[in-house]
Amino acid sequence: MARPIRCRCIRGVPEANYFKPRGIPVTSLGEVCLGMDEFEAIRLADLDGQYQEKAAKQMNVSRQTFGNIIETAHRKIADAVVNGKALKIEGGVVQMMQRQFVCSDCKHEWSVAFGTGRPEACPKCQSKNVCRSEKDKGRGRGGRGAGSGQCLRRECQRS
Repeated sequence: MARPIRCRCIRGVPEANYFKPRGIPVTSLGEVCLGMDEFEAIRLADLDGQYQEKAAKQMNVSRQTFGNIIETAHRKIADAVVNGKALKIEGGVVQMMQRQFVCSDCKHEWSVAFGTGRPEACPKCQSKNVCRSEKDKGRGRGGRGAGSGQCLRRECQRS
């Protein structure tokens, strides 16, 4: 009996989840299904240019498993492009990555899924004084500033 598939972490769902060759009706097309974990692996390795070890940690899988996922994804995309098939992105055992926020006024902490944008206000007290949580800092692209997971607001830098 095969081992159950471990849940893979993904940052978000694609804006478009279906691609087809132009000029061919959908009814006469073959279809290739790319899983959400395969889509995330393509995004991390090919679009973001990350090494497999770093990308595997982000997806919560081993480096070998990441290599297998990316290899399968490349094969499916090649099949769709070379053989003129539609590419559908859906499914898989996945969990959306979360970002942690904290209200500097009431100290309330909560999670928000990636891709949903920065919260406008604290859900508890409606304060606009909201920053990334200390637990969540350092998961960005590195360095300080936008995307680094580190808040540059003065209220959040007080210790």
